Amino acid sequence: MKLALPVANGLLCMHFGHCQEFNFFEIDEQGVITGSETKTPPPHEPGVLPSWLNENEVTTVIAGGMGMRAQELLKEAGVKVITGAPAISPKEIVNAFLANNLKTGDNACDH
Repeated sequence: MKLALPVANGLLCMHFGHCQEFNFFEIDEQGVITGSETKTPPPHEPGVLPSWLNENEVTTVIAGGMGMRAQELLKEAGVKVITGAPAISPKEIVNAFLANNLKTGDNACDH
């Protein structure tokens, strides 16, 4: 499994398309983080980030907020989308996700 989280100033970015970078986490079959890296995404244009994440072999995106078109494009590519995650550190989010206790709320994006 490969998770991607949009990040700004070291915390989960509340708007998927306006993040400074993405943190990627490789997860093995036992649910253990086996690697991580940070990448700067291409400039935001409709449809660019879903394609870029798919090229990076992402299986799950965890975001605070994401527009419906981006969600649709990711799901069409077989990528699981989780929205409404809190603005905390990406590692905290991934650890909560792996422990099945990630608390999510409303999608922070309204378009």
